[in-house]
Order: sequence, then structure tokens, then C-alpha cells
Amino acid sequence: MPRFFWGTYVRKILLSSVAVFAFAAVAHADDLSDIQAQAKQLREQNQTLAKRLEQNQAMMKRLADLEKRQQKLEQQPRVASGANPADAMAADLPYKAAVKAPPSADDSICWHGVCVYGNFDMGVGYQNHGAPLNSQSTVGVNYLISKQSNGSYFGAAPNALSSSFIGLKGKQEIADNLYAVFNLQAGFSPESGTSSNGIGSIAQNNGLGLAAQNSFADSSKAGQMFNNAAYAGISSPIWGTFTYGRQSALTSDAVVNYDPMANSNAFSVIGFQGATGGAGDTENRVFDNSFEYRVNVGPVRLAVETQLRNGGNSGTGNAFQGDVGFDYLGFSFDALGSKVEDAISASTLTAAQVTAINGLGLPQGLGAISATVSDNTSFMLVAKYTIGQFKVFGGYEHINFANPNNPLAAGAFIEGGYTAGVVNNTNFTTDKVLQVFWIGGKYAATRDLDLTLAYYHEEQNSFIVGNGSNPTGSCNTAISSGCSGQLDAVSFVADWRFAKHFDSYAGIMWSQVSNGLANGFLLATPGVNKVSTYAPTVGMRYQF
Repeated sequence: MPRFFWGTYVRKILLSSVAVFAFAAVAHADDLSDIQAQAKQLREQNQTLAKRLEQNQAMMKRLADLEKRQQKLEQQPRVASGANPADAMAADLPYKAAVKAPPSADDSICWHGVCVYGNFDMGVGYQNHGAPLNSQSTVGVNYLISKQSNGSYFGAAPNALSSSFIGLKGKQEIADNLYAVFNLQAGFSPESGTSSNGIGSIAQNNGLGLAAQNSFADSSKAGQMFNNAAYAGISSPIWGTFTYGRQSALTSDAVVNYDPMANSNAFSVIGFQGATGGAGDTENRVFDNSFEYRVNVGPVRLAVETQLRNGGNSGTGNAFQGDVGFDYLGFSFDALGSKVEDAISASTLTAAQVTAINGLGLPQGLGAISATVSDNTSFMLVAKYTIGQFKVFGGYEHINFANPNNPLAAGAFIEGGYTAGVVNNTNFTTDKVLQVFWIGGKYAATRDLDLTLAYYHEEQNSFIVGNGSNPTGSCNTAISSGCSGQLDAVSFVADWRFAKHFDSYAGIMWSQVSNGLANGFLLATPGVNKVSTYAPTVGMRYQF
């Protein structure tokens, strides 16, 4: 019995142990299967997360690149409100002419990065001492007191607030953050549709006395197809912009950006005359055969430009300009230096000179004019400050005129295919020094109404050659254009943007010349050393 009991008890224990072991083995197998399944699922999830992480890193890198490009573009200077669209070169982007692609909400006329743009400016005006309209002249009428100013004038007043033009500009990305750019501008007279031709307006008055002349004016725009701009180049927000062709001088860009009247013909002395923008002569406001490089380094901007000589008996001489400027907390400042060789100031030929030129059989091209040639050296300091609704502008330029190192001969070729029929290479045996000052302010009375007031002053030294009766060679009367002289002008204009693309304006400029700067004026009778005029003008612009 005990043996039977012990055997039975042992068998039960063995059977129970086998059952427990078998159950544990089955349970272990189930756990292992679950763990393997979970591990597989985790590996798959990890692979998915790794792929998403790579995608996120790529997206973050792209976002960082875009933010860097945005910051570079935001740091670049923009066109000041009210700037002349015809001459607003180098004020919006580092390359000239503001050729950035418009936003999708804009209604600009663009196709594949190429845009058509323009400006039409037409009005009516009155001058108590003026001259008849000239449809070739870039300014149309004598808004500023001029030599041929005589009786009163009332009539058409084109291009008063800005110059009319049609333009074609483009910007195409040719590599990452590198763009090809170009700009073409053709200025014209809106009252007649003729191409702006300042030298042609002078030639038109050859042989006429002052009383019979109309409102001619010398200019760099001489009837060329693209008389205001024709250039191309490459641009990078980081490395700057290089352009070549026919483009405005750096001094001309400074006048556009720092003149309170934004280079207006009817309300700005430095806009009407052009000599300030051309470093002494208006024919150098736009350079042919030119190369320019601009770059921004933080708030600082640097620019250099050169014009290369045509060669031979040509009035296109070498020119060199440099600019350093910066923007800081609403304040902008630029300092510019210039050297221009064989600069030309054009004037009409007398009847005797016309006869002599025709008799000599000199080549005249599209027409001949009288040319005073000089080598000019200038430096310019300009500044502006914006605070709230107010903007304050100021500028100074010192220009030295000397006889040319490369004298030109009669028949020299000049702008637009014209020739210098009579040439004066010795007008500045004593250097002439012209100093130009200006100051003004603009007030944004409302979102759509700007009020601008400006004052301009020019000061000329006495540079005539001494003689027996005047050994010092100095004078301060109107007896000679070489006597010391002054010009003063005050102007005011209200500009109202009453509709999209349209604005209307009304303003007036009073101007006066005295002593040497009044020499040869029709109104400067013997004993009268000062002559003046006032010229109110109203008009309307359409810009697109």
C-alpha cells in the first residue's frame, strides 16, 4: 500500500510538472511572438519618422535660404515717394531702373519677367517772362529764367513734374540668386509725340536773335531711340549689380533721390538745368559707353561708374564717378566724386557762324551747334531724413571747370549725331567754380496729398582773364559771363493722387539770376544786373 501510494503520488507530480512546463512553454512562445510583432511595428514606425525627419530638415534648409534672400532684399533701398519715374535709376533695387517683378496683385503689364511701363505728364502754365513752346526740347518751355525769356507766355506746359517716357524692363533668374536685367527708356514730348531732343532744339534756333528764339535747352537726350536708358547686366542681392550701355550718371541718380522736387522740370533748378546731375554739364547726365557696379554691404552702399572715350575727334570723353552712402533710422546720406573729360555745353550759332560753317563745308551731321569744352571735377554731398509725415532734403555740389587736356576741333561729333560747328577750348583759362546748394521739405498732408517747398542757390566765382584796365580779372556785374554771379529760386507744389495711376498737381517757381549769371539775357538791359520770372503750372500725370 505505501509503495502503491508512493508510485501514484510520484506519477501525479511528474504529470503536473509536465503540464506546467508545457503551459509555460506555450505562454513563452506567445510572448515572443508578440514582442517580435511589436519590434517589427516599431522598426517600421522608426523608418517612417526618419523619412519625415529628413523631409523636415530639407524644408527647414529651404526656409532658411528663403529668409536670407528676403532679408537681403528688404535691406536694399527703395524709391522715395514722388521720385521721377523716368529717372528713378538705382533707387529701388541695386541695379538701375527698378526692374523687379511685380507682385501677383499688381496690374503691371508684364509677361515672363518683361514689363512695359511709362509716364505721361502734361499741363498748362504761365511765365511772366518766357518764350514759345519747343516740341523737341526735353523741358518744353522756360520754367526757369533763361537768356531768351522775354514776353509773357501762357499755353501747353509738358513734362512739368516729371519727364514723359515709354520703357521696357526685364529681370530673369539665370542661376540661384543671380539675375539678368535690362532696361530701355524712350523719352518724348507728350504734346507732340516727338522724341526728346535737347541738342536738336538748339540747332533749330541757329542764326536767330534772342527775341525770335523759342524755349530750347541743352540735354543728354538728343533724339536717340532710347534717349534715357539702354543697358543690360547681371544682378545678385549678395554680390551686387554690374550693368553696361547707356545709363544715368551717379550724380544724376543722386539728384533724383535727394532733390525735394524729385528732379522736376517746372519746380526744380537742378532738374531743369541738368548741370548738377551731369557734374557740370547736362549732356553728361546720361553716359554712353558706360560700365557701372553697385553693391550694398549692410546699410552701406558703394558704386563706381565709368564712361569710355569714343576716340578721335569726339565729344564723348572719359568719365569716372564714385559714390559712398548709407541709410540709418530714417536718415540717408551719399558722398560722390566725379571727373569728366571733354564735357560739352551746347549753345546756338549766330547767323555769321552759320554762314561761315556752310562756306567751309564742315561736316554737320544732323546739325551743328556751338560747343564750350571743359574738363570738370566735382564732389557732391546729399542727405535726407524722414520722420513721420515729414521728409527733409539737402544737398551741395562743388564743380570746377578747366580747359580740356584733349581739345576738340571744329566738326567734332557729339550726342545724337550732331556736330560742334564752332568749338571753344579756352573759355576757362582761369578755372570757373560753380557751387550749388539746395534744401527743402515734403509733408504728407494726407495719404494722397503731398506738399513740397524747396529753395535753390547757385554761386559762381569771377573767372575772366585780367587785362590792362582790370589786371585782377575780377568783376561782379553782368558785363561778362565770367563775372561772379548768383541764381536763386523758390518753389512750391501740391501733388494729389486722386485715382490709381493718376495724380494732379499745381505749383509755382520764382527764379532770379544776377551779375555774371545774368550776362547775355534778353531782359538784362544796360545797368540792370538782375532778371527774374515766376512760372505757375498745373498738370496731370498717368503712370503705369
